[in-house]
Amino acid sequence: MTKTRVAVDVGGTFTDVCIMDEDTGQIRIEKTPSTPDDPMRAIMTGVSDAQVDLSEVTMFSHGTTVATNALITRKLPRVAMVCTEGFRDVVEIRRSNKEDLWDTYKDVAKPYIPRRDRLTVKERVDAAGKIIQELDENEARRVAAILKKRDVKAVAVCFINAYVNGENEVRMRAILREVMPDVHISISSEIMPEIFEHERFSTTMVNAVVSPVVVDYVSRLSDKLAEGGYNRDLLLLHSGGGVMTPASVKDFAARLAGSGIAAGAIASRFIGNLCGYENSIGFDMGGTSTDVSLTYRGESTVTKDWYIEYGYPIRFPSIEVLTIGAGGGSLAWKDEGGSLRNGPQSAGAYPGPACYSNGNEVATNSDANVVLGRLGYSLAGGDITLDPALAEKAVRETVAEPFGMELHEAAEAIIDVANANMANAVRLLSISRGHDPRDFALIAFGGAGALHGAAVAKELSIPVVIVPPNPGVTSAMGCLLVDIQHDFSDSFMADAATTTAEDLEAAFSKIEKEAVARLRHEGVAPEDTVLQRSVEMMYQGQWRSLSVSAPSQITSTKDLVHGFHNEHEREYNFRREDAPVSIFRVGVKATGVVQKAKLPSFEVVKHAPEPSGTRAVWFKGEKCEAAIYDRAQMRAGAEFTGPAIVEQIDSTVVVPPKATAKVDQYMNILIRVKD
Repeated sequence: MTKTRVAVDVGGTFTDVCIMDEDTGQIRIEKTPSTPDDPMRAIMTGVSDAQVDLSEVTMFSHGTTVATNALITRKLPRVAMVCTEGFRDVVEIRRSNKEDLWDTYKDVAKPYIPRRDRLTVKERVDAAGKIIQELDENEARRVAAILKKRDVKAVAVCFINAYVNGENEVRMRAILREVMPDVHISISSEIMPEIFEHERFSTTMVNAVVSPVVVDYVSRLSDKLAEGGYNRDLLLLHSGGGVMTPASVKDFAARLAGSGIAAGAIASRFIGNLCGYENSIGFDMGGTSTDVSLTYRGESTVTKDWYIEYGYPIRFPSIEVLTIGAGGGSLAWKDEGGSLRNGPQSAGAYPGPACYSNGNEVATNSDANVVLGRLGYSLAGGDITLDPALAEKAVRETVAEPFGMELHEAAEAIIDVANANMANAVRLLSISRGHDPRDFALIAFGGAGALHGAAVAKELSIPVVIVPPNPGVTSAMGCLLVDIQHDFSDSFMADAATTTAEDLEAAFSKIEKEAVARLRHEGVAPEDTVLQRSVEMMYQGQWRSLSVSAPSQITSTKDLVHGFHNEHEREYNFRREDAPVSIFRVGVKATGVVQKAKLPSFEVVKHAPEPSGTRAVWFKGEKCEAAIYDRAQMRAGAEFTGPAIVEQIDSTVVVPPKATAKVDQYMNILIRVKD
């Protein structure tokens, strides 16, 4: 019996299914149009079209956008919040800041829970964790009765200073469960036991509002897979780069808010390391957006400063991914100042680019690539046929005529603006973080990433572009490369100079017990358990901290402080050896190791591939003949020189003039970009 692993990534345009044979490592793919109204329909269609026997599947991993889309569209159930008396408006006051300080007309979005559903009770805990006022249980029961009458689907309990003592929150949850046993309840002392009231309240609020949506989706998908014969846990990719079982999703649903974009970052890191590049930049360009991620010294960069909507942070650790509205379907348009713009508006999956023949008449990046000859006339293995006449018409009417340009000049202008936008995104995640792009490789994937990767790399002087074997489904493949993972943290505010190793060991021991218990609950064996420690530190007087790895046995804080100075210098280009250092937080990443997918390697053959033909392609205003290659016919070791086009079922690779390309033993195409 063949044992297979299945990974599914739901994108804005296509749902990608990646199937791997455990014995051979061979991977096959299936693409099907996404169904935004219910992503599960596209998933099951893709599994069916791929003729997957679910009874033979040993692992089903899924990156989902359900939580993200629910927050963006605000299609959320009615949810309530219970706060300490006098603090119901913490999530509305926020930090009293704006995304654009100078835009007086743009306000921050309203909280996910309106004020009428934020109720209060009498209770109080001081900053040291001492209970000044016990929870008023009569009032708590009155609030519970009100919420039951309102038929809320979930409740967030957020009390002041609960991060140091959550006893009152725990009691409030017990009372709510007595009255509403089927309602999900999130308490801030368990969701995020850390200082900063707004961040803690906001994270708990987000967790509560997405819980009913996510749990319902996960339950329905699990049941559907079980009906087909799958008899193991559905694994769901979360923002931190690991997977969760449905058991953990019920408690930490907000971790799935960054699920979809994390898969690509994981795959990018894996491919970069496989090719010998510990420093790499993931460049995932799809139909609607481009996701940029960064791997430094073999590890993905992680952040706690992220959100779906500005003003409402989600403080769970997340792989840092910068998303911009630049994809194959991004629309070209003229702004009020008469300048050419590209995105973030998109034609989406439907009607899609003008060349899709579905009624859109505005030029997109895909239309421009068709006009320039860089994109052939079919996508998804022939399932979608492109109309070059409609692409030319859209480019001419949208850009060429309004700007007084020739057709191909206009098409290149559209692509140049898109490339500039994407290059700026790479700069934000690299140069602004203290990294030199010239020290990195660019991993280009997604349906359109390989079309634009070489141009973006040239703009940033990145020396090599790596295009994986199946660029369009690389994010789905990322779901095959992850472990069960959870992140735990606790506030630990102290002067590093006076903190002893014993103090830190006691703090780590507390959260490590919780971490091990969580993994045991998910069926992880002791021998597959890995715990990684970290300490967040800052110079006294700062409020932004930096994370430093900590050993499994701490003997002195001096090494930790030295590591902090080094990290601060790398991030901000200066260090202050004479300044006192404060410890802010301790954290543990708990990993349950899962057997990884292994990509097959091939014998290197020293011969150039034979082109299947040529096509007229425009680069920098010049028409040239580019060799056309069928990637399915390429072999490891093949070398060729641009201009060249490499076509396959899920993407097209563009090798510009003067660039050279080589296929490695894992069938990645490495493009050396030259001036």
